[in-house]
Amino acid sequence: MSTVLITGASRGIGGELARQYAADGWRVIATCRDPAQYDGEGEVHALDVTDGASVAALGKAMAGETIDLLINNAGIYGPRSLPFDALDYDAWGEVLRTNLMGPMRVAAALAGPVMASQQKKMVFISSKVGSISDNTSGGSYIYRSSKTALNMAVKSLSLDLSGKGVITLLLHPGWVQTDMGGTSALIDTVTSVTGMRAVIEGAGAADSGRFFNYDGTELPW
Repeated sequence: MSTVLITGASRGIGGELARQYAADGWRVIATCRDPAQYDGEGEVHALDVTDGASVAALGKAMAGETIDLLINNAGIYGPRSLPFDALDYDAWGEVLRTNLMGPMRVAAALAGPVMASQQKKMVFISSKVGSISDNTSGGSYIYRSSKTALNMAVKSLSLDLSGKGVITLLLHPGWVQTDMGGTSALIDTVTSVTGMRAVIEGAGAADSGRFFNYDGTELPW
């Protein structure tokens, strides 16, 4: 049985990832800040990706396990529609701690169990708005920059882990109907997750460090 560990699994995309993998017979390890909020299948662990002690505790709990697929999904948007001369720098720091440092901290803590597995895959949920080439509208400084930084960090990670056989992927889930995406979003969680799972399943060593849309098309940096 293959094992997937998902961060931010209590709702939205994370919750649908957990549901679909469980339905396909995977062992699901779900993590979220408050385990009482998780109502899916599999086991659940408390995890605050911004808290080093919390991440270390999860790493200790997973020692000796094998994790075929790590999905770093937990993330926040932060304040919206702030002009460049009125940015909330404290909030910016919190978004970076969650969207950039958190996933990297989790990857470091769980690298051993991932490398001990058969599939050896790490997936990071990014966003198309983090693409520098695709930015034609400006704004969204805080969220955009957090995902751009994540993309660069994971690209470096892909090179550092290439000799270990680990495949790292950056995925844009689409504009999804979640608390973050809102009700006007273009696709639902089922469509997003079904697409991303197909990309993950088909990914090989040559895809490591690349940035894909949920439908499999490659996105520009």
